Amino acid sequence: MAHAHGHAGHSHGEENLSDRQLVFAVAINVLLTLAQIIGGIVSGSLALIADALHNFSDAASLGLAWFARRMGRRPADKLMTFGYAQGEVVAALINLTTLLIIGFYLIVEAVNRFAEPQPVEGWTVIWVAGIALIIDLVTAFIVYRGAHDSINMKAAFLHNVSDALASVGVIVAGVLILLYDLTIADLVITLIIAGYVIWQGVTLLPRTVRLLMGAVPDELEFDRIVAFLESQQGIESVHHVHIWNLGEHHRALETHIVLSSGSLDDFEILKMSVKEQLARRFEIAHATLEACKAHDCSTDLVPPHHSSG
Repeated sequence: MAHAHGHAGHSHGEENLSDRQLVFAVAINVLLTLAQIIGGIVSGSLALIADALHNFSDAASLGLAWFARRMGRRPADKLMTFGYAQGEVVAALINLTTLLIIGFYLIVEAVNRFAEPQPVEGWTVIWVAGIALIIDLVTAFIVYRGAHDSINMKAAFLHNVSDALASVGVIVAGVLILLYDLTIADLVITLIIAGYVIWQGVTLLPRTVRLLMGAVPDELEFDRIVAFLESQQGIESVHHVHIWNLGEHHRALETHIVLSSGSLDDFEILKMSVKEQLARRFEIAHATLEACKAHDCSTDLVPPHHSSG
């Protein structure tokens, strides 16, 4: 799990994966996409075009991640008071939505092609898919270094790995066409690639949407945090508890605290202690704690929820 940082902090993924490497990965994937589309048209292979479209989504996702990372480094301003870190999550949503559209498009194309079979040139398929496999593996190696703590990079890395598998599948289809004239193999591989693309999109989409909707971060249990706050000496109860992510890695909390006793000075000391423990135990670096009297705080302001346990 990534450590909490201030607004200007960079993730470990940014240290491991430079912008220059990211731009290089985008460039070779765009060139590969063009080569695969030309190869697919020349050979008549739908599987090759399927692999090309999947590859193009890789290039687009890497390009979006690069843009979002640059934007995310911008400091907070009067327009974006929390900073621009959420831009990378928006980029992931665009990338995953595009991935799903491509997957369904490929299924429709494969069904249409099954109804009206076309000849496929096996050798062209094998050569282009072989080049694609090498580039996919190189890109996956580059992107892997940044994939540990970024949903964008994780999506891009999984795309590249599946691209490499798809290229292997396309090579197998080419060999079957050459040896046994099994043109149907091209359509079967296309459907497998499409299914895998859709599965990837559906798997990563829920977490991306939750991040954008300000959901409680996956690793955090709402009940545990409320119990921790209410167990602190000097706190009678807590209300208006809100926990959300600032971007993908920075977490925030705000809550109203009903004090059991003590002066305003005591509350300042308590607040410092609670903030330090929230950062250490739950990696919540941005906490806003507001004191209120019991009769000013209605008791139903902890939102209804279900335990994640």
